Amino acid sequence: MHVTIYDSQQALELDHKKVERLAKTFLEWKNILPQEVILHFVDKNRICTLHAKYFSDPSPTDCITFPIDSPTAKPCIVLGEVFICPQVAIETAEKLEEDPYRECALYIVHGLLHLLGHEDETEAGRKTMRLEESTALEYLSKEDCLLQE
Repeated sequence: MHVTIYDSQQALELDHKKVERLAKTFLEWKNILPQEVILHFVDKNRICTLHAKYFSDPSPTDCITFPIDSPTAKPCIVLGEVFICPQVAIETAEKLEEDPYRECALYIVHGLLHLLGHEDETEAGRKTMRLEESTALEYLSKEDCLLQE
């Protein structure tokens, strides 16, 4: 599995090897083995532009996903693309008195869960998504895969 990383933001210095390890470990844990997944780390202006274009909402958001191949496809060539805004992670982490790297790891997991078919548009979907996120972060923490400084 190849994790392609594009990092065009400057707000949070990211160790791309740690990002790759987190994504691979998560997907292997979920038993999803695409040939590729693509992660874009973008600035606030870019995430707002994408949010406006694809969701008619120009406000900043944590991540936006674009599924490509079904996770159950045989073979799954490209699972999809996730656009993540580390600046939003920094701002949210400040408000919650959390670590911005942990918040960014949460956004990666959240985006990957969307690529796996999870939704958070309904109350039931949000509840399932939060449970999946917390379980994943606990697992990734035990595997030493979170994005600590």
